[in-house]
Amino acid sequence: MSISCDMLVFGGTGDLALHKLVPALYHLHREGRLHDDVRILALARKDIDRDAYVSLAERHCRAQVARADFDNAVWQGFASRLDYFAIDATQRSEFAGLAHYLGPAEGRVRVHYLATAPNLFEPIASNLESVGLAGENARIVLEKPIGHSLESARSINSAIGQVFAEPRIYRIDHYLGKETVQNLMALRFANALFEPIWRAAHIDHIQITVAETLGVENRGGYYDHAGAMRDMLQNHLLQLLCLVAMEAPVRFDAEAVRNEKVKVLEALKPITGRDVQDKTVRGQYGAGQVGGHDVPAYYFEKNIDNDSDTETFVAVKAEIDNWRWAGVPFYLRTGKRMARKRSEIIITFKPVPHMLFKKGETNRLVIRLQPDECVSLQLMAKAPGKGMQLEPVELDLNLAHAFRNTRRWDAYERLLLDVIEGDSTLFMRRDEVEAAWRWVDPILNGWQEHYRKPRPYPAGTDGPEQADRLTERHGRQWSH
Repeated sequence: MSISCDMLVFGGTGDLALHKLVPALYHLHREGRLHDDVRILALARKDIDRDAYVSLAERHCRAQVARADFDNAVWQGFASRLDYFAIDATQRSEFAGLAHYLGPAEGRVRVHYLATAPNLFEPIASNLESVGLAGENARIVLEKPIGHSLESARSINSAIGQVFAEPRIYRIDHYLGKETVQNLMALRFANALFEPIWRAAHIDHIQITVAETLGVENRGGYYDHAGAMRDMLQNHLLQLLCLVAMEAPVRFDAEAVRNEKVKVLEALKPITGRDVQDKTVRGQYGAGQVGGHDVPAYYFEKNIDNDSDTETFVAVKAEIDNWRWAGVPFYLRTGKRMARKRSEIIITFKPVPHMLFKKGETNRLVIRLQPDECVSLQLMAKAPGKGMQLEPVELDLNLAHAFRNTRRWDAYERLLLDVIEGDSTLFMRRDEVEAAWRWVDPILNGWQEHYRKPRPYPAGTDGPEQADRLTERHGRQWSH
């Protein structure tokens, strides 16, 4: 389906726009997924002309796109779609010029992508409405974080909701656009093998890990006020938890899928007060080595306070209080400057009722999102030779190998196309965002009262040793 569209990217000179959105739109253009008259307008304060912006965009796109995938002729066609408009998004008077520049919509879809700081969401939406750019054919895309607490999230949602109806608001989480994440739904709901055992009677525990080797890079000013809980766990990890734990929707459409995700968030057992000391671990990286290179401690990073108590690591033992998952712990873990980069979900099944052989391990299903996208089922098998010596073996579905003749789409390609086509299945609804904050806020409050100082851990490790105790006290251990 090809739709006539204006794509307005606020924050068009920022890292997100240049590193992710422009390359994604380039690929959609190359694949013939964009209508011939789709226009892409980058907006920012920087006072540059169109040619300078196109040159900037090309430089970043070449750096992000594999050399074999970058085609000069294709770029020239894509560049003809690109334009630039200098604007101070806080000044209402400048939006009249934007409306004049765009001209009448004439039935075109207008997508306003806010690749900006959250404090600009409300004024941009209001200013768009004031000049008639928020009509029935207009949609708005909000990048996380949606607020820094339940109260601030409600404030943002209410302000945006006064301008755009809920079906025209797209709260994006790029993790939901990853191929393996969507394969998780296919794995669960399109295969008779897993559904009968996808429950407390057969699953011992579930681990969800999103580990980064990078530090805060150029995001120190933002990150030191957010931390790992707000930056990663409140959105990315809880979204993955929802997809693992949700019930089968009555149909595969936006409202049915999101209804089931909200039910999971509402069933999470609260972690309040001193419970944060037993069920959560917060850490902060110190100096160490990552990839053979010395790296500084967090408090020596750019734009970080020297006495900062912001967490760069968080681990949580979460529990879902419903029939399917009662008694099954969900161990969530995310951190910066970790030993290796990986995003994975590990389902550990309960052991067989009676161990017939001397050596045996429990079955595990590993769903890996990065660095490679694959699904692996660990089984026990007899090793060649005399006797019944068992060894774990893996049945692998490597998506790159299974679909080797099909180019892997980046998450933003899929999500941008969904916005243009009006499909909100992979986006968060207002009540979903607020339900996540409703669970996270008491943890943040508990930290302020009972767990203010994060535990130190050397860069290049798997986090503070207290995180190991979170699992070991129940006879389990993290995957390494």
